[in-house]
Amino acid sequence: MGQMVQKKHLFAWKRIPLALQIALAIILAILVGNLLSTQAVTNTALISNLAIPCNLILKALRALATPLIMLAVLHAFLTADIPGRSGRRLTVLLLTNTTVAIFIGLLVANLLKPGSWGRISPPSGTEATGKTLDPWGLVQDIIPDSILKPLVDNNVIQLIFISLAFGIVLRALKAQQIEEGKTYYQAIEGVITILFEAVIRILHWIIALVPLAVFGIVAKTVALQGFAPFKSLGAFIIAVLLALSLQACYYLLRVKFGSWVTPKNFLAGGSEALLTAFSTASSTATTPITFEALLHKIGLRESSASLGALVGSNFNNDGTALYEAMSALFIAQVLGLHLSLPQQLIVVVTAIFASVGAAGIPEAGLVTMTLVFTSVGLPTEYIALLVTVDWFLDRCRTAINVMGDMTVSCLLDGKKRLIMNIDS
Repeated sequence: MGQMVQKKHLFAWKRIPLALQIALAIILAILVGNLLSTQAVTNTALISNLAIPCNLILKALRALATPLIMLAVLHAFLTADIPGRSGRRLTVLLLTNTTVAIFIGLLVANLLKPGSWGRISPPSGTEATGKTLDPWGLVQDIIPDSILKPLVDNNVIQLIFISLAFGIVLRALKAQQIEEGKTYYQAIEGVITILFEAVIRILHWIIALVPLAVFGIVAKTVALQGFAPFKSLGAFIIAVLLALSLQACYYLLRVKFGSWVTPKNFLAGGSEALLTAFSTASSTATTPITFEALLHKIGLRESSASLGALVGSNFNNDGTALYEAMSALFIAQVLGLHLSLPQQLIVVVTAIFASVGAAGIPEAGLVTMTLVFTSVGLPTEYIALLVTVDWFLDRCRTAINVMGDMTVSCLLDGKKRLIMNIDS
């Protein structure tokens, strides 16, 4: 009987949205932190142990990051239907939007300097080591010594190189076998799909523990340092929201001058998709709604709508790339480090590559951020500080991701509206 009651309570907790779970964890952590603050001097070691669940979750994310990105890229290449000429234009648009997003994020972070608004003590036992940009060394480092080395070292450049190489080859072999009437490719496609879904399921288990991590890190911070450290996090939220707003303005300008769709119709027709993206924090779950909005409410051709909403969503992650770049610079500011222009270029390159396979992955920012931090020598333990606000910013950047998909579809549709676009 007791076990049945326990299962009912567990099931009821699972039905609570993750965002609400995290909000409740923060409130409870503040109360516990205030109670423990009176014992901060005598029980420092005990209070520090509250962060253990958060450290374990971050270790699990680091372990999953590289295989997850590799499988995501391979899965996208094998399953996405990308026509030749339109595919090349789609690639250019996606890379352009992602690059602009990252530069907007870095610009806002450099101007506002949110990390300097409040001091946060470094996690115990961590040190930040700066890395400089060596172009020739970067080129030589693209090819790893062994195929498994990038998985061990969390080297995102080498990882994406291997993933893209295998993805392109497997896609070519699949096309060749389809022409020849062979089905050998289905075996490897099935294996990659199963492995990708298995890793995603494990990731869901880890994400389900995020409220516990948030409780531990907030309670520890409040108990030992009070509320002063959260001032800089508040500034960080403002900075990210400003950068995302600028990225949204960039999308509207591209739509205005690059397609027949007006910004007003773009926002009105896509409002349901944007609201769904914000409420679900999942661009994948929003994909069918985005496609329907582009096709029937905005009036794009089916080919344009499908390329942007269905294919582009597998590779497009502008909001997440912007967030990761800003997070790296924010933590560097918190540490009192100055990331030089070459180091920030490393962040740009890494964030672009990491975002290729991040679309559709739950809490993609937390997963791929470990790779971005490692690329410039920042301790990944600092991601724990961002977990407390990530649940809200994740929803905001997901809406920007979906808005980016819609923008790409409008640009692919061109500046002149064809008669067949009109929804009968």
